[in-house]
Amino acid sequence: MAARLFGTNGVRGVVNEDLTSELALQMGKAIGQVMKGTVAVATDTRSSGDMLRTAISSGLMSVGVNVLFLGMVPTPALQYYVKTHDNVNGGIMITASHNPPQFNGIKCISADGTEASREEETLIEEIYATDVQTCEWDEAGTMDHVNEAGEAYIDAVLSHVDTDLIKKAGITACLDCANGAAYETAPLLLKKLQIQTVTINCNAQGEFPGRPSEPTEENLSDLISLTKNTRASIGIAHDGDADRCVFITDGGKFVSGDKSLALLAKLELSKKKGKVVTPISSSSMVEDVVNEAGGILIYTAVGSPIVARKMKENGAIFGGEENGGLIFPEQQYCRDGAMTVAKMLEAIALNGPLSKQVGKLPVYYTQKRKIECPDNMKLAVINYLKKTVTDGIMDSTDGLKIIFENGWVLARPSGTEPIFRIYSESKDETVSIERANLFEEKVAKFLDPDAELNFPEVKPTEKTKQKPKAL
Repeated sequence: MAARLFGTNGVRGVVNEDLTSELALQMGKAIGQVMKGTVAVATDTRSSGDMLRTAISSGLMSVGVNVLFLGMVPTPALQYYVKTHDNVNGGIMITASHNPPQFNGIKCISADGTEASREEETLIEEIYATDVQTCEWDEAGTMDHVNEAGEAYIDAVLSHVDTDLIKKAGITACLDCANGAAYETAPLLLKKLQIQTVTINCNAQGEFPGRPSEPTEENLSDLISLTKNTRASIGIAHDGDADRCVFITDGGKFVSGDKSLALLAKLELSKKKGKVVTPISSSSMVEDVVNEAGGILIYTAVGSPIVARKMKENGAIFGGEENGGLIFPEQQYCRDGAMTVAKMLEAIALNGPLSKQVGKLPVYYTQKRKIECPDNMKLAVINYLKKTVTDGIMDSTDGLKIIFENGWVLARPSGTEPIFRIYSESKDETVSIERANLFEEKVAKFLDPDAELNFPEVKPTEKTKQKPKAL
């Protein structure tokens, strides 16, 4: 059995340590054997993008595959191009999304524009481990450059919102592209919507000098200040490959991904009743909003490909993750940063200032922690927690979620990094913090070979009465 290369979001690693040009070359050969025909390739703005995309393209062409290079574009722009071109059998995105600039990655896209399935990834891994046969010299693939993929993607996004309504709403924006893949497409989207915009970090620079590419509150202090000081209607922040987006309110307050998910679920359900899909890591606030809006919420394991496939299976009208990665099936079954921006602008045009919309959401307090954890210990942590936590409703959809009368805790291993994540939520902030502290300590001590494992059973705190929700 070949070693597993793919994590939750493709193959990732530190460039020239874990992720080398030799690996990329062999990956190109293996992917080419699976996809065949013509494959589209794109990169984000990372400095190592050219090295890896030329290596992987060489591998593709050596097995007879023709390469279409789209340049630096967002991941969903590549996915849209693959989806809408019948002659393209798949795609490869060279990106490490939110990881630091020394990382890069290889993400495979199926012919329908969705992220490759685990079955496809397993087949690629098996071929990767073999001595792949290259083609004859006169059968080698070619490379062509495509220049219009970004604008075609933006035009498609605009076709799914009321552009006239947005243009008339007098919305102003501050935009932070993290020196990443949205550096051209995001300003273009706002220009076409006639949004007066102030930009920061909207030049392509692979070292990400403006801020880290993960759009967390602590990384967006400049955007928060800019949005507040200019009295803009909204602040917009993308991650490195622009498949995700988070927002700042007109008053300069950070909007968590859960809240964006809830607000846009409400918007979509106001147009059409149906099902909404989200991972079990999402706030109970989303479930409250979906239920009130007349929708049906379906939970899945964490990971946008899992959410997308569950949406397709159930005919869902909307879905997404708590990290700002939202999926709009009328455009495509993948996380889509530009669609998220366009829909949020439409929500403001329809329902008023973002700050007022956020203020009407149910209040939950969520703690998010992470602990360094070797990959070979992740399963052991889960098994240990199952043995030592005896109260609450347990759900093993992804890691271990324990639902108490007044909140829940989720402990799950990261699929992209050697860390273990702890989520704790309650309507009582003290309860949320205390549970997060307890579970973080439990996991940390289990991973410490010198620690004595003598934890008591975890009991629910009786401060808030809330019926457990079966998943």
